[in-house]
This record gives sequence, structure tokens and C-alpha cells, in this order.
Amino acid sequence: MKDGVYYSDYLQLDKILGAQDLESDKEGNKHAHDEMLFIIIHQSYELWFKQILFEVSSVMKIMSQPNIKDSSPDLFTVNHRLNRVITILQVLVDKVNILETMTPLDFLDFRNMLRPASGFQSIQFKQLEAHLGLKMENRHGREYYTSQLKPEDKKQIEDLEHHKTLLELVNSWLERMPFFDDASHWPNWTSLSGKHPFWDKYIERYGESLSPAEQFNLTRLEELFFTEEKKAEWGLSAKARRAALFIMLYRDYPLLQAPYQLMNQLLEIDNGLSAWRYRHINMVHRMIGTRMGTGGSTGKDYLKGALDKHYIFVEFAELTSFLIERNKLPALPAVLSTRLGFDI
Repeated sequence: MKDGVYYSDYLQLDKILGAQDLESDKEGNKHAHDEMLFIIIHQSYELWFKQILFEVSSVMKIMSQPNIKDSSPDLFTVNHRLNRVITILQVLVDKVNILETMTPLDFLDFRNMLRPASGFQSIQFKQLEAHLGLKMENRHGREYYTSQLKPEDKKQIEDLEHHKTLLELVNSWLERMPFFDDASHWPNWTSLSGKHPFWDKYIERYGESLSPAEQFNLTRLEELFFTEEKKAEWGLSAKARRAALFIMLYRDYPLLQAPYQLMNQLLEIDNGLSAWRYRHINMVHRMIGTRMGTGGSTGKDYLKGALDKHYIFVEFAELTSFLIERNKLPALPAVLSTRLGFDI
């Protein structure tokens, strides 16, 4: 009879538990007690990065389909897996608490032995940013971003610039929303402006909701939602923005709940990454003050720049500038209202 699976063999614990090779225990160096903690924390980060990449890759595969029914299991699977990513990011933020049990002097016992190794060289984290949608031209310190990587790792990151990102896939998914393209959903609705008649009515009510100091938002709305040529710096096209705003406005309809949750999950991922970067900044400042990072970066200043610039799904957050109160929303035609309520 074949032997069953054995716990330590299944998990390959001999490899995992034997992977802590302390620089401070090598000949000529003095043992630094906290180096073990430092290694294990960063190894566990990389394991969680691997899981996040696994989840994001599976989500991208689903979103790559030419057609996704919003009432199908696919969208619920996407939301479930993105929620798992968010939960993991919360764990990564909390793990900083463990690392902060190491004092600055404890760190100095082995810090200089690490050069030029740095968390900045985490290829998995750079892959994650690229998969989500952070393009090279939008990266803080882009001339430095891949300079500390091995040539083969640098090529991996550069090659990802030519692959579809999650943001691009979500943009394509939003552009396929059918409600504005099917005239049968809008019986007797007419427009003289060239826009869909829904937007004529919505813009009028949105303008009425603005204070005199907010009137510039009407110009901004026109630019973001009705400039059909997608600008290079935009992650979302005007058509995708219109669909996303419509989903946000009418999210109480059952058919729009899952799409709304998907957009919200993307914002939570941005928030999770931002929270992790913020905790990282404070931890680095506490440990090394204004000294340079072991990889040659400016330390805290570089991390602060990345925190401010590396928001990937910020365009979804900015949609809230163009919301109006529920009680002022245009009433949808009965035929569309029925479809959005699953009563097909």
C-alpha cells in the first residue's frame, strides 16, 4: 500500500525551516540575535506576495474573457479572490508590529552585512504592481526602479509593460456594459445634445447640486466622461467611466451589486497597499532615521514618494466627485429597471 502524505514532507519543511542563513553567523562576524526575526519576517512577506500574485493572476484570467455575465459565478469568484487579497494585505500591515519589536540598535548589529540587498529588490512586489496596472512612466523614481535588480529580473519587469494589466482588463469589462448601447432599454428617451439622453438629464441635476465654488466640476465632468479619445495618463476611458459611475449610482439594483463590489475591492487593494507603505515608512524612519537604504535608495524619502504616487485605482475614487443624492437620481425606464432587478 502506498504511504499517505506526511505533514512535513507535504509542506517541504526541511527546505523552509532550513532557509534561514544568517550573515552574522558567518566566519568573521558577530552573531546578531534579531537577524533571525528579520529574515523570517521578509521570507513570510514573500510567501504572501506569492499568494497575492496567484489570486490576482486567476482574477485576470477570468477578466480576460470576451464576455462576463454580471449575474454569473465568474464575477462572484473575482470578488471573493480580491477580498482574499485585501485580507492578506491587512495581515502584511499587522506584521510590521512584529518587526518593530526589533530596536534600531538591534538592527545595526547586522544591517551593514546586508548591503546591497534591500526589500526594494523584491521582484514579486514589483510584479504585483505591474500586474495591477502601475506603468513604468507612473512609478516614483522610475530611473532607479529597476536599477538594483539582476538583469534577468529587470527584464521580467520590463516585459510586463507589454502585457495586459488588471486595470486595463477592468476598463475593457466596463466598456462592454450594454445598457447605454441598447435603445430598447430607453423607450421614448431622446437627446438633442449628441450624448445619451440619460446623461443629458444627469448632468442637469448634477449641475443643480453644485455650489458656486464647485461649478468647475461640470467642465471636469465633460472632459473625463465625454472625451472619447483616451489620454495616455488615463487608466479608464470615458466610456468605462460612464459605466462605472452608472454602477455606483444604481448599485442598489441586484444586477449591479457584484460590479459595484468589484470596483470597491480595487479601491480597498489600493488602500491596503497604501497602509502597508505608510507603516513601512514609519518603521524605516524609526530604524534608520534619514540614512540611506541598504539598496542605495534615499530611504524614507523614496518610500514617501512612492506612497504619494503609486495609487493604481485612484480614478475609481475620483468618481465620487460626480455623485448626486439618491433622491435626485433620474428614474430609470421600467424595462431597464426590471432587467437590473433580475426580472428578465
